[in-house]
Amino acid sequence: MNEAILLIEDDATFSAALARALKRRGHEVFVAATPEAALERAQADVPDWVVLDLNLDGASGMALLPRLRKAMPECRIVVLTGYASISTAVDAIKLGAVQYLAKPVDVDTLLRAFGHAPGTEPAVADAAPPAAPMSVDRMEWEHIQRVLREHQGNISATARALNMHRRTLQRKLLKRPAKQ
Repeated sequence: MNEAILLIEDDATFSAALARALKRRGHEVFVAATPEAALERAQADVPDWVVLDLNLDGASGMALLPRLRKAMPECRIVVLTGYASISTAVDAIKLGAVQYLAKPVDVDTLLRAFGHAPGTEPAVADAAPPAAPMSVDRMEWEHIQRVLREHQGNISATARALNMHRRTLQRKLLKRPAKQ
């Protein structure tokens, strides 16, 4: 039997599809949709790997990450998110994740992130810098996300810190992040 995987995901459709694909590859999969359920499953089933969604129906997967590391120090954790940014990727790695992936993700990419695919190492090990530098729009988006996180999502405090009008910040946040 391959590794046991704890899938912490609040999107029932995505969770079911990913769990089914992982089971087809021979993994034992446990599913949890809330931080509390995830901690209970982690203690009861002690998985080898964890797939952690960054946003759990309003709760922060980032806040759950240190608690999972404390409960299972040897476990490898990959963070998934539909709202990828460099700042959250850096934070996730600092908190103990082995990889940070943007949704949608296919099962092979996920398994490679754990270093499971034959003849490969975890993708984070030899990550090369991007060929093209990041655009100014993307750098602005990343900076806004970092400052927003520093102010716990408070738009008014973030706007003051960025020295911009609150409505301007809200308009920028409604836009999709700029490509590299």
